[in-house]
Amino acid sequence: MDVKEVLLPGVGLRYEFTSHDGERIGIVARRGGDFDVVLYGPDDPDQARPVFHLTDDEAEAMAQILGAPRIAERFTELSREVTGLETGQVHIVAGSPFVDHPLGDTRARTRTGASIVAIVRNEEVLASPGPGEILHARDVLIVIGTVDGIAGVEQIIDKG
Repeated sequence: MDVKEVLLPGVGLRYEFTSHDGERIGIVARRGGDFDVVLYGPDDPDQARPVFHLTDDEAEAMAQILGAPRIAERFTELSREVTGLETGQVHIVAGSPFVDHPLGDTRARTRTGASIVAIVRNEEVLASPGPGEILHARDVLIVIGTVDGIAGVEQIIDKG
């Protein structure tokens, strides 16, 4: 499915796609975290009819229900708007020294300045994990920080 992404300066991002029924659907991801779902009229491609509004928490719940975690995507979009801020994904492999250890043992933020803002585990997103969260092989850490900071977290997770 082709999803078109449009930056809305000062507002956020709009995602557009066409459903299998031929309806044009838009999702406006606002900078504050809220989302608006709209339908575009067939006669006027610029005319949008609001369908419903979701708070940040509601959107996260819906994403988890649908099995499509979008938290990494949202941080990626944020990094496009803030110069110097990047997001990355760090995969925990079976040989990592931190498998079956708490996140806090990595001391990643202290050592790199980058923050681990979520853990994706199977189809579940653990947002804002605490230092006591146990890391597992095949977890994916969502990291936000500088390019060097993200690389540092990856090195820590891989080598200790």
